[in-house]
Amino acid sequence: MTPLFQSAAVAPPKWRGLAALLRACALVSAMAPAALAESETSAWVQGFNNKARLLSGGSVHGQADTRYVGLEISMLPDWKTYWRSPGDAGGVPPEFDWSGSQNLAAARVLFPAPHRLVDKSGTAIGYKDSVIFPVEITAKSPAEPVQLKLTVSYGVCKDICIPAEASFEITVPADIKISDEISAAHVLVPRSPPNTVTDPVLNSWMIVRSGPKPQITLEVDDPAPGATDAFVEAPDGLFLPLPVRVSTEAGRSIFSVDLTQGADEAALKHKTLTVTLVGAKGQSETTIRID
Repeated sequence: MTPLFQSAAVAPPKWRGLAALLRACALVSAMAPAALAESETSAWVQGFNNKARLLSGGSVHGQADTRYVGLEISMLPDWKTYWRSPGDAGGVPPEFDWSGSQNLAAARVLFPAPHRLVDKSGTAIGYKDSVIFPVEITAKSPAEPVQLKLTVSYGVCKDICIPAEASFEITVPADIKISDEISAAHVLVPRSPPNTVTDPVLNSWMIVRSGPKPQITLEVDDPAPGATDAFVEAPDGLFLPLPVRVSTEAGRSIFSVDLTQGADEAALKHKTLTVTLVGAKGQSETTIRID
């Protein structure tokens, strides 16, 4: 089946100066630090209208000695996969299983800024066509390689949703070189605190409990107004409807989360919510506490 994606002689006097220069260069090379280890990339694992692979490498946006891997999912045009919170239409967020890995203390998955995806089934939160999820790797013994084993489950959807699963095994050396692909994906991860030159910022928020429609209101300042979007997540599996933009004026967008649309207002009390803001030039993440 065709894949969906595809002994030395004495040098004459006139050469002695060159020989000395070459010896000096060799000495400098011997004294230079060893080259960083090559990044390792797994083979593609083919699925239904998608494929996935695992990349490894350092990131220019992380600490100098930080190791990363990146799960890349590539889909046919107009197919989508999901963010960690899939949206009102439901969906399958990715789940990562690192069982069997060696010298792995922790693996922290980072999610690039998502998009609001609307179709006849409703509104989902996720990514179309392709995405790379950077994963920060912490080794138990920092000087040793990490032997990674990963099984990831995720969903891909167009008119129908298909569950997918892929397994990988790669080695991540301690001195792994920078990966351009992972670095590019890292740039798209929401920042905390935000870069106020490029990123949307939560200026203020309030919860309105009086009246017929309890709601959470968010005031967002953005260097590129009008293109801003907002997502709010509750812990412990509690549902929150997607925010709705109610106005944009003079660089400020106002969003409302209608708590009458399936949210359990009482269960939200004393909970910390995560607010992810996505703009045309950047993205940020912050938390608010409902008291």
